Amino acid sequence: MTVTASPASRAAEILSRPVTLNGLTVPNRIAMAPMTRMFSPGGVPGDDVLSYYARRAAAGVGLIVTEGTYVGHDSAGQSDRVPRFHGEEQLAGWAKVAEAVHAAGGTIVPQLWHIGMVREQGQAPYADAPAMGPSGIRLDGTEGTGKAMTQGDLDDVIGAFAEAAAAAERIGFDGVELHGAHGYLVDQFLWERTNRRADAYGGDAVARTKFAAEIVAAVRAAVSPAFPVIFRFSQWKSEAYDARLAGTPQELEAILAPLAAAGADAFHASTRRYWLPEFEGSDLNLAGWARKLTGRPAITVGSVGLDGDFIHAFAGKGAELGSLDNLLDRMERDEFDMVAVGRALLQDPEWAAKVLAGRTDELKAYDAAALKSLS
Repeated sequence: MTVTASPASRAAEILSRPVTLNGLTVPNRIAMAPMTRMFSPGGVPGDDVLSYYARRAAAGVGLIVTEGTYVGHDSAGQSDRVPRFHGEEQLAGWAKVAEAVHAAGGTIVPQLWHIGMVREQGQAPYADAPAMGPSGIRLDGTEGTGKAMTQGDLDDVIGAFAEAAAAAERIGFDGVELHGAHGYLVDQFLWERTNRRADAYGGDAVARTKFAAEIVAAVRAAVSPAFPVIFRFSQWKSEAYDARLAGTPQELEAILAPLAAAGADAFHASTRRYWLPEFEGSDLNLAGWARKLTGRPAITVGSVGLDGDFIHAFAGKGAELGSLDNLLDRMERDEFDMVAVGRALLQDPEWAAKVLAGRTDELKAYDAAALKSLS
């Protein structure tokens, strides 16, 4: 007689397995996706930020990926409330966050970020720093008032990422994630629409990876060999949901292979709906393809645990979503190695504990209107 595992025991069995990212063992397959919060005045994470992450680690999240944090470059970002990953006070705050997450049983990596040519000239504390990108072009393809980066600019940004990564290891983090997605600076080099350079950093898909690969290599050299370096990428951009870096697996391999060779230990493939196939002729999603093409661990993300499309949820409209069974099926056949949960975990800090224990009837539905009061 065949005994079928209950949904609860199946979720626990599949999601509770440890996973290795280079020298780091993550206690389970659930990650917290990075989500911008803007709760750090002066770029300093305070006790509320500490509690926010530690609470979710204590409730079973294996890997915390922090909100995007600005690297130490004048044009890295605009908001005085987005945390920075440089500066004595800022790093002291982050060290306390890492310590609290560890005490709660979790692991944590900061997401290192440079926004590039997303907007025009910034606001405090970067009012005097121009926006910059590969070609001085906005995501919509129009000319901006920013600048095309010089070799000196490129070197400075590469150095800023490396310095932030070294700081992360020094103050007790378990790895780093490099933000190469959603139309921000690194992604602007990867995308042909915003990268129109005629030098070694522009041209075909492989040439457009040069800047990203140099960042990965510099970060790899700045940290110990076992320290995990995760690279987050996406096809879509924050202002262009239909954008694509790669139309075929071969084109995607041309982008990811140099990053893996440079030292990326894992890929975090950002999609809006994790269950959708990425290319015709295969059911693999973007994370599945990243794993298959590089042989490196892959993290999937995209509307996990929501009861409505994360774009339309703000208008109260629903959409049919992939089920937890779908997610477990994919993880059981090793399509990808981890799943990152975003808005569902923001709404319900106990999401991981409830899913692992089979208490899905207790999960809280996502409510965008209530987000301001959530911690």
